Amino acid sequence: MSAKDFDIVVYGATGFTGRLVAEYLQGRYGNGDEVRWAMGARSQAKLEAVREEMGLPESTPLVVADSNDTCSMQAMVDRTKVVLTTVGPYQVYGSELVGLCANSGVDYVDLCGESVWMRHMIDAHESAAKASGARIVFSCGFDSIPSDLGIFKLQQLVKEQTGEVCSHISGRVRAMKGTFSGGTAASLTESVKAAKSDPEIFKLAINHYSLVPGFTGVEQPNGDKVVYSEELKSWVAPFVMAAINTRNVHRSNALLGHAYGEDFTYDEMMLTGDGEKGQAIANHVATTNPMAGPDAPKPGEGPSKEERETGFYDIAYIGKTKSDETFVLGVKGDRDPGYGSTSKMISESAICLFKDATDTPGGIWTTAPAMGDKLITRLEANAGLSFELEG
Repeated sequence: MSAKDFDIVVYGATGFTGRLVAEYLQGRYGNGDEVRWAMGARSQAKLEAVREEMGLPESTPLVVADSNDTCSMQAMVDRTKVVLTTVGPYQVYGSELVGLCANSGVDYVDLCGESVWMRHMIDAHESAAKASGARIVFSCGFDSIPSDLGIFKLQQLVKEQTGEVCSHISGRVRAMKGTFSGGTAASLTESVKAAKSDPEIFKLAINHYSLVPGFTGVEQPNGDKVVYSEELKSWVAPFVMAAINTRNVHRSNALLGHAYGEDFTYDEMMLTGDGEKGQAIANHVATTNPMAGPDAPKPGEGPSKEERETGFYDIAYIGKTKSDETFVLGVKGDRDPGYGSTSKMISESAICLFKDATDTPGGIWTTAPAMGDKLITRLEANAGLSFELEG
């Protein structure tokens, strides 16, 4: 491979989340010996204005690339080791970029939660990525790093202790403060629109194994109804991110050679508390979509710095082995999930690919099989996450 100008190009750097990524990279790594990164977007003037507005050094490189101009996109891809893109909905703006990276042997990370589009990209570009050596890694933010790496770590620890793995894991959001991103909301809107217009897309959207072509596993719990958990002494409600997180977990299991078992089951919900209040909250959660309606977050908008920095999340992954032993691993993040934590997670994912996970071959990956412990180490050291076995 010829020498590259950059380690990372942040594509979408003038958008809300892209700015946070640029801010994190500058604050944590500067721009030079350790990580060489550039801001990418379609407008030179906007890039210059945002760089100045953010107080970034004038030496911060700018790369102009327009998703409507294939030549400019290819030129961007050719200059970098990794493309980090925050430009969604990916089903609207992202397909060509995945193809260019896959064909060019250039690594790629995104924040995608659009499972049907991801499956289409797997079908279209996995062979090319394997041939070129490109590592394409979807869902490197709140969807789906906590779930994907949390389950990976729990299974690893349980196997070390017992020789078994957990045949079933329940993901339970114990606490969360913060908002989902406007990009996630827009992606969900596009996904729903597509599913309504095409029966085949709808069929893929509801398939828990949609990201595992050719595999039909055991029936999975849906996690779509309000229930009371005697074990946890709490009402439990559907969790809006489960639809993408569960799909990524099953793809990870497959890419790891079904290390969790071909009969592995996983569901993901959120705890709302005990008593009538907990039930009322659960019913409200089950009937309200936080990513729809006039108050939903919009692309390009987001919470204040104070709101991001006071946000957090705490998720328990509760695993049971076939010997009926129970283990709990907690995953916690120190910023709001949709912006503050996500911008750090995707940045560290990009860095992990070219610095640490150099032996991972080309292909279309999820975070656990692509980077595993190496990414967990980075996230705990730099990004405010913790992965801890409890009890």
